[in-house]
Amino acid sequence: MISITTSMLLVLVYSVSGDNIVSSTEIENNTFSKYHESKMPELDYYGDYESLRATSNSVVVYPIFTQSAYEWGGMHDYYSGRCDSCLTTPIHDYYQKSFASSGNAYRILEFLDYEIIDDIDLDKNPSILEKYDKVILLHNEFVTRVEFEAITQHPNVIYLYPHALVSEVQTNYDENTITLLRGPGFPDENILNGFDWEFDNSQYFDDWSCNGWEFYEIKNGFMLNCYPETELPHYGHDILKTIKTL
Repeated sequence: MISITTSMLLVLVYSVSGDNIVSSTEIENNTFSKYHESKMPELDYYGDYESLRATSNSVVVYPIFTQSAYEWGGMHDYYSGRCDSCLTTPIHDYYQKSFASSGNAYRILEFLDYEIIDDIDLDKNPSILEKYDKVILLHNEFVTRVEFEAITQHPNVIYLYPHALVSEVQTNYDENTITLLRGPGFPDENILNGFDWEFDNSQYFDDWSCNGWEFYEIKNGFMLNCYPETELPHYGHDILKTIKTL
């Protein structure tokens, strides 16, 4: 603990792997992995961990592009009216586990042994989904055209968060950025969905209580009719059990 006298607000960010704080030396030596195990003591009271564990051939797509887009000065700030030109965003090289990137769902599903990939993995190798029987999508709001096609052509996708597949972005891996190409109101105010996707369920985005939640069937899978981020850690047992059986 260091006492500092300053007129500026200081924010310390700690990266945690399991129960241990990751040191700056580990980060500099590149021994810290973004794929670290996550501890979820909130799930202990369920008492039937085995019944919730992942079935074989299931995968979760972590929304690293969406996490990056929600960064301060990112393209989400453009949508929020905070800037007029922030249409290009650096791609994060870590998993932040924030509300916007469905961090609770990621931690829980990882804890339950679901395999994890992210937008980058899928964008670079869209055929990766072919080896999985079930794909679980989180709040993947910002995706590439390649991702959109791979996801919507898979026969069994669980859309766990509404407001997914809303905005099309383009990647530049040389510069490590994504750029907004098309989304709600951009570049035309009449655009409702960047992919003109008929199954856009953004109308459920503001339902964070998930009272009366249900999965409803669409052409290539099932969609949840609420945003479950705050409910999953403590009251998500039935949702998690349903995910396993769909």
